[in-house]
Amino acid sequence: MSVTFASPLAFTILNSLFEARSYVTGYEVSDKDTEVFNALTEGPNEAAYPHAARWYKHIAEVKGLATKAGGAAPAPAAAAEDDDDVDLFGSDDEVDEEAEKIKQQRLAEYAAKKALKPKTIAKSMVTLDVKPWDDETDMAALEAHVRSIEMEGLLWGQSKLVPIGYGIKKLQVNCVIEDELVSMDVLEEKIMEAEDYIQSMDVAAMQKI
Repeated sequence: MSVTFASPLAFTILNSLFEARSYVTGYEVSDKDTEVFNALTEGPNEAAYPHAARWYKHIAEVKGLATKAGGAAPAPAAAAEDDDDVDLFGSDDEVDEEAEKIKQQRLAEYAAKKALKPKTIAKSMVTLDVKPWDDETDMAALEAHVRSIEMEGLLWGQSKLVPIGYGIKKLQVNCVIEDELVSMDVLEEKIMEAEDYIQSMDVAAMQKI
């Protein structure tokens, strides 16, 4: 069943509605605007209903709809009680500015909430193989050097000595790193500073956690 708006009361209601807003709902043209537009049997009289007329013309332009001739202005007795309260020039700019202000305020509030939302911290579990020069290397001193390295986002874990042949053992040590804070290249440089103990360092395994 279709709905039509033709009475002066309907135009009065619409004019009052669009005095404080630009669209039927929200801050952009929607299907509700088209629905109300199509329900009008004639266009609002611009002199009597300036806000409704302004909305009517705007929706017609945006949606490419055909306008209908406006009716005659109502008799003076049906007009507003105080002529000073009728804005014959409309308040399009003021309404649009207020709507834009509210929109920008809500966008700012959304951005602030998003910024306060806890950020997911990407971490990785890394297994390092640290090889000594020979079987006479002090592995306790070697491990002490490795664990002495402190970096923001670096946490040392378990370790063990793994035989690699000819009586030589490598240090295999686990650590957890925050991906954004710890560079593996920088960590390798710090480990290799103990060149008297360490021949090489390799990443044996690495996985996200």
